[in-house]
Amino acid sequence: MNVLEGFLQAEINTQELYEDIMSFITSYHIRCGEFEGNEYIIKKMDQTNFILFPEYMDADGEREIHGAISVYRNNLIKEINDRAQVKGIQVIDEN
Repeated sequence: MNVLEGFLQAEINTQELYEDIMSFITSYHIRCGEFEGNEYIIKKMDQTNFILFPEYMDADGEREIHGAISVYRNNLIKEINDRAQVKGIQVIDEN
C-alpha cells in the first residue's frame, strides 16, 4: 500500500478528524507546521506543498520515518474529499 492510500485509510474515518485535517490544510493562518493524526503526520511546508508520512517511535523513543510523499494542496484536498464521500462523511466546500 502506498503512503497516500495508507494515510486516507488511517485518517479519513470521522467527521471530526476530517474537519480538523481540512482546516489545517486550507488555513492561510497556518503557514507551516505539522498535524498529528492517528498514524500519519501531515507536514505543511507552505500553502501549497505537503509531506505525508507514517510516524513510528523506536525503542529509544526516537521518531522513525520509513516512507514519505510530497503532495500538492489541490491534489491532497481532492483525494481527501473523495475518500470522505466514500465513507459517508459530509464534505466541506472549499470554494
